[in-house]
Amino acid sequence: MSIEARAIRKYISSSPRKMRRIVNVVRGQSVAEAMNILHYLPQAATRPVSLAIRSAVHNLIDKNPDTKLNEDDVFVKEIKVDAGPMLKRIRPAARGRAHPIRKRMSHLTVIVQAEI
Repeated sequence: MSIEARAIRKYISSSPRKMRRIVNVVRGQSVAEAMNILHYLPQAATRPVSLAIRSAVHNLIDKNPDTKLNEDDVFVKEIKVDAGPMLKRIRPAARGRAHPIRKRMSHLTVIVQAEI
């Protein structure tokens, strides 16, 4: 029998393309292994990903208080990054022109599963 829980983090100020590079590394790993991998990756977007994974694990524990969960039995079943809203800014350029700047945001969804 397996139990699941999820966590959603919205409006992360990192582009979805940068987040997906990190998310693809930890997909399918156990939670302990995923946290270890994220700890040693140099990208700044590892912090929101690790917080979301940790939140999903705590949601799993809160959802099933009578079950004794071992961290080795919990793994990242599904993790995905969607595009959030975009802040549109303008950068002044030469000869009176303006170049657009798009500050992208991400929404992160993590689903963890435990085999009991």
